[in-house]
Amino acid sequence: MNLPFKYGKIIDDDFFVNRTSEIDFLKRNIKSKINLTLISPRRWGKSSLVSKIARSMAKDEKKIKFCFIDLYNVRNEEEFYNYFATEILKASYSKWDERVENAKLFFKQIIPKFSFGLDPNQEFSVSFDWDNISKNQQEILDLPEVVSKAKNIQLVICLDEFQNLSFFDDPLSFQKKARATWQKHQNCSYVLYGSKRHMMAELFENKSMPFYKFGEVILLSKIETHHWQEYIIEKFKSTKKNISIELAEFLTQKVENHSYFVQQLANAVWLEVNKACSKEDIENGLDKLLLQYELFFSREVDGLSNLQLNLLKALAADEKELSSKKTIKKYNLSSSASVNRSKEALIQKEIIDVFEKKIEFIDPIFKIWINNTYNKRL
Repeated sequence: MNLPFKYGKIIDDDFFVNRTSEIDFLKRNIKSKINLTLISPRRWGKSSLVSKIARSMAKDEKKIKFCFIDLYNVRNEEEFYNYFATEILKASYSKWDERVENAKLFFKQIIPKFSFGLDPNQEFSVSFDWDNISKNQQEILDLPEVVSKAKNIQLVICLDEFQNLSFFDDPLSFQKKARATWQKHQNCSYVLYGSKRHMMAELFENKSMPFYKFGEVILLSKIETHHWQEYIIEKFKSTKKNISIELAEFLTQKVENHSYFVQQLANAVWLEVNKACSKEDIENGLDKLLLQYELFFSREVDGLSNLQLNLLKALAADEKELSSKKTIKKYNLSSSASVNRSKEALIQKEIIDVFEKKIEFIDPIFKIWINNTYNKRL
């Protein structure tokens, strides 16, 4: 029997939970060619949300085409331009000869080079000479608009891991060029999102950055408990197992409604259950996850300073007044200035994040591990 819960990859419709209001809002904006930016902590389902919208709109909107570009491994401008052009041509034309023919028409100042594999329709890429690109980037940045006009369609360019632009040699210069070009486009639109919330917030919420006010910014929230309850109960039922509404809530709140971790814990619990889920099954499933990640969490802690680890202990214990004399003394945090420095360091290390003015562990299972390992001694 296949496992009934899914995580760690793009979620298809059978494993998708709610987000109906966000989907409706995003669809309306996409149809209106409004640029969008999705911001939320890691593993909250941004990529799955955009993928679901694309699948849904593909059925009803024949003139809207989605192009997905994952910038995870892109670290410089040359890689970006080659990859950007390749994916746009692949999304716009299904046959390799159409891609080649139209690329030659679209690029006036630069000469594209084409590469093919055994299946040229699938294994296709385009590249450019860097000296040539450096003087004519405009042609590549304009490609979505040019293709949209030529085919009388609306290309929706979905750029995942967008914060990786910050790793370019001269990121500000590139962002200025991209913003100056893309804001003029009338026939295509852009959806920008990434897994590092603090970097994305810097790009889009800082008034001094080129992409400030580029489009509509959506702060993605957690999925509410009652939606998770319905989903978990149905998944158990579909495999002839049962879980009560109370225990489905208990499971969800154990990992603080984090999408990835609800699905992960639900899978671990499901494996423990014979017919009807008990609270002990949930605790056993969680214990197995904690054991599974023991080595990883231990290594994470080894890379922290004493002050950073002490702050994690306070956060795991849900201390509210981190800079109070009482909390500083209890957790040996030195001073309020040290608290702030440690907090920023933990954000940079992607261990915690600040969302809606609340500090949260990016991995709620790590929070449980910190409590079990250290706070039981206090």
